[in-house]
Amino acid sequence: MKRLLTALIALVAVTSLLAGCGQKGPLYLPDDSSSASAQDE
Repeated sequence: MKRLLTALIALVAVTSLLAGCGQKGPLYLPDDSSSASAQDE
């Protein structure tokens, strides 16, 4: 019983970490041109 509870807690912890890891979708690098023009204004 204790082994099952430990496995369940580990599964919930890993799922929580993966669910809260930030942006959903493909990763991208922001364009330098758009940030440079925003700083000039």
